[in-house]
Amino acid sequence: MKNEELKNRDLDVLWHPCTQMKDHETLPLVPIKKAHGVYLEDFEGNRYIDAISSWWVNMFGHTNEYINSKIKEQLDTLEHVILAGFTHEQVVRLSERLVKLTPPNLDKCFYSDNGSSAVEVSLKMSYHAHLNDGRKKSLFVSLTNSYHGETIGALSVGDVELYKETYEPLLIQTIQTEVPADMSEAAAVEAAGKFEDLCAKRADEISALILEPLIQGAGYMHMYHPKYLQLVRVTCTKYNIHLIADEVMVGFGRTGELFACEKAGISPDFLVLSKGLTGGYLPLSAVLTSNDVYAKFYCDYNEHKAFLHSHSYTGNALACAAANATLDIFENENIIEKNKELALYMSEKLQKFSELPNVGEIRQTGMVCVVELKGYEAKERIGLKVYEYGLKHGVLLRPLGHIVYFMPPYIITKEEINTMMDTAYEAVKNL
Repeated sequence: MKNEELKNRDLDVLWHPCTQMKDHETLPLVPIKKAHGVYLEDFEGNRYIDAISSWWVNMFGHTNEYINSKIKEQLDTLEHVILAGFTHEQVVRLSERLVKLTPPNLDKCFYSDNGSSAVEVSLKMSYHAHLNDGRKKSLFVSLTNSYHGETIGALSVGDVELYKETYEPLLIQTIQTEVPADMSEAAAVEAAGKFEDLCAKRADEISALILEPLIQGAGYMHMYHPKYLQLVRVTCTKYNIHLIADEVMVGFGRTGELFACEKAGISPDFLVLSKGLTGGYLPLSAVLTSNDVYAKFYCDYNEHKAFLHSHSYTGNALACAAANATLDIFENENIIEKNKELALYMSEKLQKFSELPNVGEIRQTGMVCVVELKGYEAKERIGLKVYEYGLKHGVLLRPLGHIVYFMPPYIITKEEINTMMDTAYEAVKNL
């Protein structure tokens, strides 16, 4: 009865994200009472494997005992303090660790609240750095099929057609360059060549190239070869264009390395982090950049070169405590190597999907596995059918249109992987 009661109370007062609320006239909401490990549990005791890490944020399971303990410990000491003119131990420690863990020449951390906000920070910081050098470079380049968030600046550098059509009059000026067509090295080389051609013509206007390294999350989990990152890094340096790596989704071990840029051996000018940064517990994001960029803003007050950006909850102590606890787990439990073993097992389980006639392609990068369906029209909402089947059989799957993907917490067992992927297989088979 509690499930039904909470659904009705919810629909009276809530407007949910990425949701056509009219759907809930026939599609029941799922009220969650509690969660532990990879499982979500409703008020009637039904359990669901969280195969998407609750929108790609949960790293080490729900109500993780160690992260819980560190947040509780911090709660009795300091919950929050203004980060303008003040500081605290958790944010300093986190910054020291991120500078050490990320690729070379990322020396300073600037904090905000979520991925979209951090993208906004990186765009403003890039433009302003050029401006402080006497160059007005206000054009941003992003990849076709890209997604960087849903605030105005973040939407502007994305390439989701629905958003572009709806909000176009509000967006800042951007242009797109082609994403590599597939995961081959040849496709990477071809796409990188097109970006260099663009830079040869318009480098004086371009502030930065922003991209999602290796995997375009909301862009139907499109994947490409690390060679592309290597080549565009060279081009950006050649033409004095910043490279912004949006690792909001792919950071913290999703691709098989701690950061996706490591797979290409490159350092961006700005590294954008969020989602898994706190293990999925609390909102926090960070933009890391170089001492060289930092120095462009370092001046006497009356020179008006300081970076103009702030958030009320910047560097929140509880969120930083969660982030430090998350990094502790990475440090103490050899997570990256364990993930490689899990990714190999997921790869083996993934292969059987290729037997199904309605599967067009399967692909994988690290702990992200994708099954692309074929032969369906958008109006069929085929992903919704997979979602409903999954819930009936105890697995939270949330396909992106015709893309069924798996991005589970890193603590998932092989038995739970079996359940997750076997359920998805039956859902696709029975369409």
